Amino acid sequence: MADGSRLNDVLDAIGDPTRRQVLEILRAGEQSVREITDQTSVSQPAVSQHLAVLRDVGLVTSRPDGRRNLYRIEPEPLDEIRMWVESFWDTALAAFVEHAATRATKETP
Repeated sequence: MADGSRLNDVLDAIGDPTRRQVLEILRAGEQSVREITDQTSVSQPAVSQHLAVLRDVGLVTSRPDGRRNLYRIEPEPLDEIRMWVESFWDTALAAFVEHAATRATKETP
């Protein structure tokens, strides 16, 4: 998993609803700034700024396509978030197993 600083940066980046909307739009595949803008209620410069933040933390990359850039999601930072969230599940599950074992021991005559 990435260091905590990168994870925090990624979580901060997706904390913005417009950036989450941009990521949702990019789930369908590569798209240009204009194509993304057409699916949001924000201006093209605002979409570009949000894409820059997402790119800075590694959530999206771009590639040139003629006079435009096509943006796409990079899954690695999302995998890091998933692993972080799952680490809470592992702790909760271990606590449940311990509780169940303790309870079973107390109920055994």
